[in-house]
Amino acid sequence: MTISLDGPLVAVSTLAATIDDPRLRIVDCRWYLGRPGAGRIAYEGGHLPGALHLDIDSDLTAPTGPGRHPLPDPLVFRDRLEEVGIGDEHTVVAYDDVGGWVAARLWWMLDDLGHRSVAVLDGGIAAWTATGLPLTREEPGYPPAGLSLRGSWGRVLDRDEVRAALGSLRLLDARAGARYRGEVEPIDAYPGHIPTAVSAPTDRNLAADGRFLSPAELAARYRELGADGSIGEVVVSCGSGVSATHDALALRIAGLPDPRLYPGSYSDWTQQGWPVTTGPGPGDPPETTTPPPSAVR
Repeated sequence: MTISLDGPLVAVSTLAATIDDPRLRIVDCRWYLGRPGAGRIAYEGGHLPGALHLDIDSDLTAPTGPGRHPLPDPLVFRDRLEEVGIGDEHTVVAYDDVGGWVAARLWWMLDDLGHRSVAVLDGGIAAWTATGLPLTREEPGYPPAGLSLRGSWGRVLDRDEVRAALGSLRLLDARAGARYRGEVEPIDAYPGHIPTAVSAPTDRNLAADGRFLSPAELAARYRELGADGSIGEVVVSCGSGVSATHDALALRIAGLPDPRLYPGSYSDWTQQGWPVTTGPGPGDPPETTTPPPSAVR
């Protein structure tokens, strides 16, 4: 059987039935914050048959740029995918083991650059193994391919554009609620959230079984957040532009307008020493560039 996509998600049953399709490229995107190389180790310990591994840090991020995970040059990204055997003719299915928020980064990147035959495995590797389907340690070797992608990112805003528009756009923050509120901050310069941002943690996109909520449920959730375009352009953010793409994926599933991405997100914002808001509310646009006391070194 050949795989055919009817949306940005693929069910385990569909993937299992079409896993021998030569036009299919499965990508293991497992990655763990603060544990460089751990995703590759997990892949080597067992992955879906035929799956490649692409790493957030080394394959899906530029060496330098705004924030902790700046988007790579699109042509460098294209060259890397061609090298591992992903071309125009291939349907790409990405998966991870954290509800899809890492795999969504690859989905968003390919989709934004014009390769629309790409999806995320709903439920990830856990949903695959829960049905008794096998894993393998065998790594595939695909011949290089030719991939046509646009030469620049499309649905993005940089930090100056975000700051200038605060108050007139709906900025979503995909990080966990405790980080949004400023109760904890494990990695960035100081705790809190970008002023006016609304909390939209990725785990709220998922049902108890780790799969995405239905389109109707997601649409209701994002309308409640004011993220349906009715009160301004929607922009997704997070810590460094990775989990924000999960909210973008959820909005696509919901049938709502595609948001724009602030790739640098909170890490980029705080690297500038710009003011933030703490607590459960979004806060008001900043009137000054003075950073909070906790940012002063």
